[in-house]
Amino acid sequence: MVHTYEVLVDIKEFADITNNTYQHGTTRYEINAESIKTADGMALTQARSDHPKGTEYDVRVTRLLR
Repeated sequence: MVHTYEVLVDIKEFADITNNTYQHGTTRYEINAESIKTADGMALTQARSDHPKGTEYDVRVTRLLR
C-alpha cells in the first residue's frame, strides 16, 4: 500500500572549495512510497537533483500524511 510521507531534508552547500563559507537550508517534500525507507531514499535522490552543489544531506521522515 502506498502512503504519502512528509520528508524534510537539511542541505549544506559550500560556496567554494578554497574557503569554509556555506549556505544551509531545509527543503520539504511529500513523497508517495510503500515504506519509510523508500521515502527516505526517494527524498535524498530528489534533493540531490534539486541541489546538485550540496555536500551534506540530512534526510528525515517526519510524519505520515495519508
